[in-house]
Amino acid sequence: MSLFTKYTAPEKKEKKLEKSSSQAAEKETPQPVEMKKKKQASAPLTENPPMTDEFWEMESKIHGDIVEELKKKTFNDAEQEKQMIEKISQEKVDQAGDRLTFEQKQHLLQAVKYELLGYGPITSLLENPDISEVMVNSAKDIYYEFKGKLLKSNLSFRDDAHVKGVIDRIVSPLGRRIDESSPMVDARLPNGSRVNAIIPPLALKGPSITIRKFSETPFTAQDLVGFGTWTDDMANFVEAGVDSALNIFISGGTGSGKTSTLNVLSSFIPEGDRIITIEDAAELKLSQDHVISLESRPANIEGEGQITIRDLVKNSLRMRPDRIVVGEIRGAEALDMLQAMNTGHDGSLSTGHANSPRDMLSRIETMVMMAGFDLPVRAIREQIASAIDIIVQQSRLRDGSRKITHITEVLGMEGETIVLQDLFVYKETGMDEDGNLVGQFSPTGIRPHISDRLEANGFTLPGAWFDQELDYE
Repeated sequence: MSLFTKYTAPEKKEKKLEKSSSQAAEKETPQPVEMKKKKQASAPLTENPPMTDEFWEMESKIHGDIVEELKKKTFNDAEQEKQMIEKISQEKVDQAGDRLTFEQKQHLLQAVKYELLGYGPITSLLENPDISEVMVNSAKDIYYEFKGKLLKSNLSFRDDAHVKGVIDRIVSPLGRRIDESSPMVDARLPNGSRVNAIIPPLALKGPSITIRKFSETPFTAQDLVGFGTWTDDMANFVEAGVDSALNIFISGGTGSGKTSTLNVLSSFIPEGDRIITIEDAAELKLSQDHVISLESRPANIEGEGQITIRDLVKNSLRMRPDRIVVGEIRGAEALDMLQAMNTGHDGSLSTGHANSPRDMLSRIETMVMMAGFDLPVRAIREQIASAIDIIVQQSRLRDGSRKITHITEVLGMEGETIVLQDLFVYKETGMDEDGNLVGQFSPTGIRPHISDRLEANGFTLPGAWFDQELDYE
């Protein structure tokens, strides 16, 4: 049920008001709720047996033979090439695997196909929809995140050169490079998954890859409700804020789900608005038609041609945006973002790394100072207090679950301090026998100062919400 109702045509309005009245009656006598228990995550797949040196020697020979044979053929399209690879792979494995059992042949065939059509041994992890992150610490040390839990895989690469080859396969189509002169790279897979790779001499154990996967079908607000990330009322409140062109900042730690939540918030932007998204690696998938996506660019091999997030934020102001969505604020671009928010570009969205709403404000203050201007601290804080309306704090809790722990309003300045007030909070109440956290989402009962802006945009906040704290399952 929604916390508020947007004005609509009379016949629909009567129906919604009826619903709102029923909701108010329910809230008058809140009932205790028994928290549902979540079973601990188990391994998502039955993995193949460990890959031995003999296995890799056979796989490498078959792989080389197939590559040589493919060089002699021409293909009309990628699908025809894929079918030919599968056909030749099957033939080569059958020829080379006289001494192998059926299961060993299937294992070898799969490894050959993954090498030619995917990203080597980690392809099976990338294809599993329940795995959200894949971490290659070294050639023989691979981990993955399954439903919030970190698990070790028995998969492995042949050696460091094998890992480096997969990195090259990822970054080359994007015009990126990784070598001793540029040993770190950020890239993305065709499906939008974010990739970070780092190689020796910076990575002492050998080349390392971290892949943050994103659903090919973006999550919706109801998906997050189903995951237990927030409640319907929290989702509806934030949707009203986005629709009413409030400036909203999503704060959270690494892996807390900020990008997924930003994508959900971006989906609330009205269809008619001109949206400009700015990211290091394009991950956002907006459903609106009028969207321009911008992506930063690293320096080339001569150290020239770099285009930073700050450059793109400045340029976006000349592109007549209604909404500016910045994937993540990390440095001096914070100043340009604040200025945009304060000069008529309301409804802007962004994310940043911090452990609480108050910490997020301190980080923004520090990032503004990185711009190189000698601004007084009070002037920076006034800019922040004037620009940001709502902070949505997201956290990855000890049991691996992701929750919106605070929805906080920025009220303004009081002396030298920015004043905040929580509107919704998540309170932990304990742990169940499986080691999963149990808690409740609650509105604080405080009427937001932004109520006038929401009401001016056609939203009505029910008085029942401010009478007392309401608990949600």
